[in-house]
Amino acid sequence: MQYGEVISGRFLDRPNRFIAHVETADGVQTVHVKNTGRCRELLLPGVTVYLEKGSNPNRKTAYDLIAVEKGNTLINMDAQAPNRVFAEWVAGSQAFPDVKRVKPEYPYGGSRLDFCLETERGLHLVEVKGVTLEEDGKARFPDAPTERGVRHIQELQKAVDGGLDATLFFVVQMNNIQSVSPNDETHPAFGAASRKAVQHGVRVLAYTCDVTPDSLTIYQPVPVIL
Repeated sequence: MQYGEVISGRFLDRPNRFIAHVETADGVQTVHVKNTGRCRELLLPGVTVYLEKGSNPNRKTAYDLIAVEKGNTLINMDAQAPNRVFAEWVAGSQAFPDVKRVKPEYPYGGSRLDFCLETERGLHLVEVKGVTLEEDGKARFPDAPTERGVRHIQELQKAVDGGLDATLFFVVQMNNIQSVSPNDETHPAFGAASRKAVQHGVRVLAYTCDVTPDSLTIYQPVPVIL
């Protein structure tokens, strides 16, 4: 997945979850934050961040904040990127063989799941979760309570009970991660729903990404520890 024009800057503050102030070579910019999660461990005053220039000259903010440096690790924090990069990657992947068609935003039950894959085996539903929280080389999800995420996992479970294939897929928006696990301290219901879904036959996968300031590419699988 490739971004357009990207510049670097120094993060100053985040007045609310939608905007941030970033010092660039052209002065202080008010930018759109493409992630409404807390990201408290990432967006610290003084860290280097990366901004993509928007294509609409009439929008209120000229740039989107898409990535941040955490020590020696570059983390993509664009909440829209996981679905985009998964859609580009899935058709030729070994993890999902024989994909004939990829349908995004698929209505199922009372929800709209991220993807429905048409395969030779039949329909395969996929819910994608982007992971930006890292502690001591291990990734965790979510960084804030997500009732919507719990509901989607329950829909995947119902799909498997109804005879379909289903996968919960974590896109880890960084590299050099040892494993992924539910953040039970922040939202125990998400971890409980994940473990129950696996017992019913829902598959859970996690892949790290190769991250540059202007690109994101799914890289390799890592263990999911439930």
